[in-house]
Amino acid sequence: MDNLKKLVYPGRVIALGRDPGGQFNVVIYAVTGRSPSSRARKLVLESGVVWTKPTDREAVKKGNPDLLVYPAVVLGPGIAVSNGKQTPGIDILFGGSPVQALDQALENWSYEPDFPTFTPRISGCILATNRAALSVIRRSEDGGNVRSFFEFPILAGKAKMVSTYSGPNKDPLPSFWGEPLDLPIEASSAGETAEAVYGALAPSEKGEDYRVAVVSIYASVKDMGDYRLCIINQAERMIR
Repeated sequence: MDNLKKLVYPGRVIALGRDPGGQFNVVIYAVTGRSPSSRARKLVLESGVVWTKPTDREAVKKGNPDLLVYPAVVLGPGIAVSNGKQTPGIDILFGGSPVQALDQALENWSYEPDFPTFTPRISGCILATNRAALSVIRRSEDGGNVRSFFEFPILAGKAKMVSTYSGPNKDPLPSFWGEPLDLPIEASSAGETAEAVYGALAPSEKGEDYRVAVVSIYASVKDMGDYRLCIINQAERMIR
């Protein structure tokens, strides 16, 4: 988890990989927040979709609810995940490559309009073909979109990770750039992995705790509709 521990403020995090025994495809989504509106949220599972939902509606209204409340993970025969409302557009039944699925789904999407940060849109999917991909759409210096797509093999005990920000806690927040980072998957259960990720996001001894929520999903390689899931929301745990 060293690459995750180095990120003082990663914003939101997506990681895709496989458990050490090779039985489960692993999807991780983590949320951190600095502002009261960002922190006033939790992850909730509803009918096969993991949503970000308000814990304090008035606090969320003081931010940008359109960017704060969204379906983060769509579960099914494939799994789609993102940091915004683009998630449902990712076709988890797509028969081609996951990069093609992301490219088609994100064709009309841009980075988030949250001046002056212009938060990147990060997305990912694992399809029934047991292939995975991640994407990052970030702002270029001239205000255009830089679109990056990464397809990779799913290997036992390993995951690839992107985040919205590159790690330093400063203003404006620097966007994630470059290749996805390596993240080891050492646990055999969704609960253990959620705890490991939540722990890795803990602040240094004198740092502020920006953790909001983590979801870890272990979906059977044979049938991704058969999954185990653990959600950690600041002061609560939910395991399915």
